[in-house]
Amino acid sequence: MSEAKPKAKVRAPKINHETKAFWDATAQGKLHVGKCDDCGEHYYYPRPLCPFCFSDKTRLALCSGNGVIYTYSVTMGKEPYTIAYVTLAEGPTILTNIVECDFSKLAIGQKVKVVFYDTGEGSAVPMFTVV
Repeated sequence: MSEAKPKAKVRAPKINHETKAFWDATAQGKLHVGKCDDCGEHYYYPRPLCPFCFSDKTRLALCSGNGVIYTYSVTMGKEPYTIAYVTLAEGPTILTNIVECDFSKLAIGQKVKVVFYDTGEGSAVPMFTVV
């Protein structure tokens, strides 16, 4: 398999009042997850209620952007791409894309770091690349 090429344009997400702070942060190159101040759990995607204890004492917590590939799938075609679950150093596992790497050398457990693809509409989509 050949080296992956980034797509020319990344689709902008649908933003609402509950997700605006998250997407504003991605535009600045920052990845946040939700954090519950009651039970202490980190979670993704950020939302107002903790999925572990249902507390509303939640906030956005800045992530390191580091993780490991939990699992992945390479789709070949005109524009090959990789979709993956990445487990962040902070704990949550997120669905994402692996980019800017040789797909034939990917492995479960491999270290990755976040990169941001600008949508051109005031937000950026977090994806991951091999460390």
